[in-house]
Amino acid sequence: MAQDPPRHRRQWRDYRTPRGRRPVKDFLDDLPDEDAAAIAAAMKDVLVDGLAVARHLRGDIYEVRADADRVIYRVLFATEGRYSQVFLALEGFKKKTQRTPPETIRLAERRLASWRDRGGG
Repeated sequence: MAQDPPRHRRQWRDYRTPRGRRPVKDFLDDLPDEDAAAIAAAMKDVLVDGLAVARHLRGDIYEVRADADRVIYRVLFATEGRYSQVFLALEGFKKKTQRTPPETIRLAERRLASWRDRGGG
């Protein structure tokens, strides 16, 4: 009987700049509690169900959607770690258009490259 491969505990981490700023945490801290809770719930769904509940944008960048009261938020992230068990939050923003702005995706890609260049934190 084949044994299932070991499951690795998934976790969220947030991107930190070289100087220690935490842009995603700052974004969440500036939101009303109800909106931040909606985003936290969406991020928890990704922890439980994995990338199946996220949307692939391009390359290593994914987004998770959070619906708050009359506002839609997105968190852009990438998977990291040996088993892709770390979800690295790269950018959070309020969705204003149908498409994710290309400059926001480029920002997430730059942050991911910076993170990796520095050895993952």
